[in-house]
Amino acid sequence: MTLLMDEIALATARLAEAGVPSPRTDAEEIAAFVHGVRRGQLHTVRDADFDALFWEGVARREAREPLQHITGRAYFRYLSLEVGPGVFVPRPETEVVAGWAIDRLREMDVASPVVVDLGTGSGAIALSIAQEVALAQVHAVEVDPVAYGWAKRNIVEHGQGRVSLHPEDLADCLPELNGRVDLVISNPPYIPPGAVPRDPEVRDYDPSRALYGSGEDGLDEVRAVERTARRLLRPGGLVAVEHADQQGSSVYLEFTEERGWRDTRDHTDLAGRDRFVTARYGQE
Repeated sequence: MTLLMDEIALATARLAEAGVPSPRTDAEEIAAFVHGVRRGQLHTVRDADFDALFWEGVARREAREPLQHITGRAYFRYLSLEVGPGVFVPRPETEVVAGWAIDRLREMDVASPVVVDLGTGSGAIALSIAQEVALAQVHAVEVDPVAYGWAKRNIVEHGQGRVSLHPEDLADCLPELNGRVDLVISNPPYIPPGAVPRDPEVRDYDPSRALYGSGEDGLDEVRAVERTARRLLRPGGLVAVEHADQQGSSVYLEFTEERGWRDTRDHTDLAGRDRFVTARYGQE
């Protein structure tokens, strides 16, 4: 066993003691980042090349700084995205939402579907759709200037010419696309103002503007997404909106038949928790 693998074992114990949910994986990711190799290549790092900066990264993770802030990267579906302070770190739960949208877009009888991602953050959803749906015209909307900067960097790296980024508010964006959009998708802020996330990685590092929704129940931004989707979508167009696991029924009730919505459904994530609502606007 190499020196690095011994150090990873020690780091794993430290991270486990600190309550890090995936201590071995995180120790290996930090080691791979510091030594400029893939996780599967860690055994190739020679003892003479061991870099003590590894322990600086471990100490930061031990203090519950997000792994993605330490490595500067977040993995989302088939993408490796730049992330850091000021932008929401995309979660595996949202991959399920993006996957639903990608599957529906592939089923559409539309040569070049128009998609709008409201509150794009790092650009994770928009870029995944652009990468996985041929000829999709993807519009990413982000009003926060710091998050916009991260999205711009990721679009330059992964989606140049395939994703259009707009510095606009999701409530009144893109009037030029009214009635022309095939799918609207959003992971808006939805945590009620009085609720505090348990995980320190979320509570202490994700930007509050991306976490906490407005209004007593935290769902004012979801309501804005509903109104914007109703304005943007063509008849038969689809919407998908992420929510917290206890908000399914509340979000479901925002997409009513009286407002023109059909086939409203709540969907679960990989852990079986209510995660996102979808609906179809009007009749085909």
